[in-house]
Amino acid sequence: MGGTGDEEKLDLVVRRREQAADGVVRLTLAQPDGSALPDWAAGAHIDVIMDDGTTRQYSLCGDAADPGQWTISVLLEPASRGGSRFMHDTLRPGHPVRVQGPRNHFALEPAPRYVFVAGGIGITPILPMLAAAETAGVPWRLVYGGRTRSSMAFVDELTERYGDRVTIRPQDETGLLDLDDILADPDPTTLVYCCGPEPLLLAMEAACRQRRPGTLRVERFAPREQGAPVLDGSFEVELAASGLVLTVPPDRSVLATIEAAGVDVNYSCTEGTCGTCETSVLAGEPDHRDSLLTEEDRAANNRMYICVSRSRGRRLVLDL
Repeated sequence: MGGTGDEEKLDLVVRRREQAADGVVRLTLAQPDGSALPDWAAGAHIDVIMDDGTTRQYSLCGDAADPGQWTISVLLEPASRGGSRFMHDTLRPGHPVRVQGPRNHFALEPAPRYVFVAGGIGITPILPMLAAAETAGVPWRLVYGGRTRSSMAFVDELTERYGDRVTIRPQDETGLLDLDDILADPDPTTLVYCCGPEPLLLAMEAACRQRRPGTLRVERFAPREQGAPVLDGSFEVELAASGLVLTVPPDRSVLATIEAAGVDVNYSCTEGTCGTCETSVLAGEPDHRDSLLTEEDRAANNRMYICVSRSRGRRLVLDL
């Protein structure tokens, strides 16, 4: 099976709750008996399963070298669908929390130099990246923007720990981030990592079009807009393990079609942002409609996210 979402579900407990900024809470999670949690690396996230079964993804933003606890930070979204509201209103020290993961689709790749750009709560996956780059002795700089200074979590911690390598840019004080200035370093080996709201990510992608392919890495908290599917009709999906051939109609996803056939598959967000339903492609050409794969990954056509992606031709063969 090509999916990556078969991690064990863990029943943890909230050990600590702190106000990290206006509208942002930092939650420390641990095993009830204090035993070690699974290893993780910078860029990883976990699924948090709410009391009503709703699942949301949150980046791990604590110390990856500490096996005794996981830390996440949650922004209260004004138009919350229930996830951030639950985290803010319900979770207190001692409250049980069911999670799954970690998994990582935003890993920090080796490079001789890094530029990190964070917008708002997008600072969360970047925090452990700074620590990892520091440990590796690799030069880096961070530009961190937000609506207001009081809404930006970890500002004091970052400036106290890292000094002038961190540039804080609240929009109400300094305006929008100057991406041309941030990306002025012409070195093609510098990797640029960016996480934040969609307008920032789109602007970064536009600003980096002339850079070497693969040097910009972004993580989205919400699905990016997609155009119409390449194929407007139905197509077939063959499941290699059983030889089962299914027809995917225009109004149903590959995931829903496979589930309806009684095949057990792992999934979470159903939006193409979490990576749980990643599946290997053995034949055929996917119509990638996720918010995770890089252009290079898409061109390889060897994996897809079956909750949103479809087929460019009449048949796909999947490693299921």
